[in-house]
Amino acid sequence: MSFSAGVKEELLRAQPEKSCCMLSEISAYTQSIASLRLAGGGRVKVVYETENTALAKRIFILLKKRLEITAALSFTRYARLGGRRACLLTVNEQDSRHLLVSLRMLREEEGGSVFKGIPRAAMTRRCCRAAFVRAAFLGAGSMSDPENGYHMEFVSSQSRAEVLTGILEKSGLSCGVTDRRGNKLVYIRKGDDVVSCLALMGAHQSLMKMENVRILRDSRNQANRATNCDQANLNKQLSAGAKQAAAITAYSLKHSLGGLPKELQEIGRLRMLNPDVSLEELGKMLTTPVGKSGANHKMRKLMHIIAADNENSEGEEK
Repeated sequence: MSFSAGVKEELLRAQPEKSCCMLSEISAYTQSIASLRLAGGGRVKVVYETENTALAKRIFILLKKRLEITAALSFTRYARLGGRRACLLTVNEQDSRHLLVSLRMLREEEGGSVFKGIPRAAMTRRCCRAAFVRAAFLGAGSMSDPENGYHMEFVSSQSRAEVLTGILEKSGLSCGVTDRRGNKLVYIRKGDDVVSCLALMGAHQSLMKMENVRILRDSRNQANRATNCDQANLNKQLSAGAKQAAAITAYSLKHSLGGLPKELQEIGRLRMLNPDVSLEELGKMLTTPVGKSGANHKMRKLMHIIAADNENSEGEEK
């Protein structure tokens, strides 16, 4: 089972208890997976379509419990989509009008007119916003596996995208909208916002799983950064040691190290023999071992003498 499917399975177990939350959830389903079918004479039917039978059952129960509407259940297959089976919940003409009026999608006036809208409680009450977002995700949402990144999205239309983004932003979540295959896509990409959205919807088990993945990812990233840093330091160390060894060798061939103080002769010969070891290790190899600071002091004195000799040689050549 994918992570997204696991989130939906958990959300299907969350049951709204308040009447206002039920209406918000029905509104989200109506906007995300419902369509209006003409029934002749200007009449319409609301039809919900989903491949998830558990979601179809949830919508059926909500319509019955909150609005006393009994939808007709049927199934259909789409040959062009590989025989995909879908559940259809069809609301008759009279109940469809009652449904649309309850959701503020239809005004009771002469001639009747359809307009965009959602129950006011869905914007003002946190519990109703949670119910709306939960239903929007169950109807047309998905999210990536946290192992591969943090991304949650809702397939929508222009008008529905405006409603959903307003509710998400009202809940303190950052989201964006983009186009995909003729639809609008509302998305959340920041890890903290995805976690907050899971908490808002009530997917607490999925939230904990995601947080565990985030901790593991952060630990791996820190380990990788530390490894890269160590590798960079090692490369820098090897490069510096090789340069020192090359400079000391050139000086030795030109003047011999015998004219230098004994302490510099010793560390110079050790560096030529061990160009890849650190100064700390080099200091331990001396007849009278010293620490990293002592070895660095000796090496700097030696390299200063070599640098001065090189400058004098260049001046003589000129």
